[in-house]
Parts: sequence; C-alpha cells; structure tokens
Amino acid sequence: MLSVTAESFEDLVINSPRLVVVDFWAEWCGPCKVFAPTLEKVSKDYDMTFVKVNIDNEPEIAETYGIRSIPTLLIFHKEEPVAQSSGVVPEDRLRNELDYALALTDDFDGIDSRMP
Repeated sequence: MLSVTAESFEDLVINSPRLVVVDFWAEWCGPCKVFAPTLEKVSKDYDMTFVKVNIDNEPEIAETYGIRSIPTLLIFHKEEPVAQSSGVVPEDRLRNELDYALALTDDFDGIDSRMP
C-alpha cells in the first residue's frame, strides 16, 4: 500500500477515478499493527486503491477528516468520503464493508455512517 502525504493526498485520493480506501494509522498503534495484515490481504481482492496515512506524520489530514481513533478506514468516491470504519475488524466484516461501499457508489452523493 502506498503511503500518502499532505502533498500527494489530493492526487492519490481526492482526484482518483477509483474508490480509495484510506487507512489512518500510527507506528505506535498496536491495533493498527494487528489490523494491517488483514487489510493488506483483502486489498489484493478489490478493484480499489488502498493507501495509508500516518497520523503522526500527517496530522492535518487526520484533523480535516475528524479522525479521533485508529485504525480508521475512510472510503472515498468522487472527492468525498462515502463510508467509514474504525477499529480492528475481522476479515469477513472488512469484506462486507468494502462490498457495501461498492454498492453505495453506483449513484451516491455523500457520507453514510450506516456501515454494517
């Protein structure tokens, strides 16, 4: 997964023609380390872009999107976050959340906090 910085966020996330899954994490975060292998594994099965934002190195991005706990995933579509998930989730739930985001993006214009 690519690491995103404040300089590359707009190009890699906001302007992407694809769905983009942004993993907000930190080096010191134990749950982030537990969740990383699951996210890496699942990322290979989806036609989405997966990127990481280290909140210690890029606090302005985390602040912009109201990230209060990590790990947190935001899924972007057409410049906007359309779904969010926080905490360590099992692989099957992560796949359900990604499938849900794919279903939402057919003709969706905003954020939805009703992820299963």
